[in-house]
Amino acid sequence: MKKPTISVIGLGYVGLPVSIAFDEAGYNVIGFDLNKERIDQLVNNIDKTNEINEKRLLKSKIKFTVDENELGNATFHIVTVPTPIDEYNKPDFKYIIIASELMGKIIKKDHIVVYESTVYPGATEEIAIPILESISGMKINKDFSVGYSPERINPADPKHTFENIKKIVSASNSIALEKIEKVYADVVKAGIFSTSTIKVAEAAKVIENTQRDLNIAFMNELVKIFNAMELNTYEVLEAASTKWNFLNFRPGLVGGHCIGVDPYYLIHKSQQVGIIPDLLLSSRKINDSMSDYFANNILNILNDNKIDIVSAKILILGITFKEDCPDTRNSKVVDLINEIKSFRSKVDVYDPIANKNEIRKEFDIDLIDKPKVNTYELVVIAVGHQLFKNLGGKKIRTFCKKNGIIFDLKNTIPKNETDYSL
Repeated sequence: MKKPTISVIGLGYVGLPVSIAFDEAGYNVIGFDLNKERIDQLVNNIDKTNEINEKRLLKSKIKFTVDENELGNATFHIVTVPTPIDEYNKPDFKYIIIASELMGKIIKKDHIVVYESTVYPGATEEIAIPILESISGMKINKDFSVGYSPERINPADPKHTFENIKKIVSASNSIALEKIEKVYADVVKAGIFSTSTIKVAEAAKVIENTQRDLNIAFMNELVKIFNAMELNTYEVLEAASTKWNFLNFRPGLVGGHCIGVDPYYLIHKSQQVGIIPDLLLSSRKINDSMSDYFANNILNILNDNKIDIVSAKILILGITFKEDCPDTRNSKVVDLINEIKSFRSKVDVYDPIANKNEIRKEFDIDLIDKPKVNTYELVVIAVGHQLFKNLGGKKIRTFCKKNGIIFDLKNTIPKNETDYSL
């Protein structure tokens, strides 16, 4: 099969690695994003997500553009836009709608549009396809085809890359499915798994992150239980994990654009079909409550050590939603910081991985350039960045005043180097 020209719509943590992978496999690739600043950075071989290094960008032949007219030169389109939730935890399809309207303007006879964004089962057929048909004036499966192939990229994970994760594919008809299989198989060396319908593929994706949410919620509930019993949760988990079939999940703040969001898509659809997903709702409630829980832990630590809350200086290490990744979308560390500030304590936040300007603009938080020595009554390790592990407890201790305290939320440094951990 002749290699089609591919367009990728949305060049974030998923879209850029997808674009690079196809480019390196010999495809002509058009990388499109509405954010001109993002395009300008990529043209200058800069990836602020740190997913693709400068060397690979320099070697790529991708046509990075904000000009939607360029997309008409492709016949195979991949949509990799975010699917967030709104203030009521309901699915927000604004980016899918914008991308579909864009596709409707440019697709032609026999084009294929593949969506990779996480949605609930049925969303592609209910939301995206009607927009494509309405704007293009063409009919699905007669004039053009649609596929769904959920993204599985794990940001800041050099092992589980686009090429190395088995790819689920589906399509609106069998001919399109065969074409989609061949295109992705040319790049994804881990293999292809085809589903019978688009809905099955959508469901498979949304339960992947929902399953992780459930398991982490169990760990977080254990933290509350064992803390009340004055047991260290990580010690308990270390002992339990010696059994071959124990699932080795860890407690903590659950944010980001996947685990903290995707379950709400399944919850929404469940309620639409008359099912109240009690377990999913409970897990979300537990995980969303952990910022408040840890803030109360901090309050108790200060009280137990007779540290005046209002005059206390507290250092938070890390603000991103996960370790070694600059992404701060839906970071629950931000909620923790705001809760601590409500105590009227003085809070400094240090995270050299995060983008200072974006943090200031998005959260009105000014990151410090460097922690001051002998300054803080309490240091909270909120994100387990490798650089914090490299600092170690001895160096982190230098940030504390005499008799200062280290509280490690992420088991980042050895327990004997902290004063409090989970």
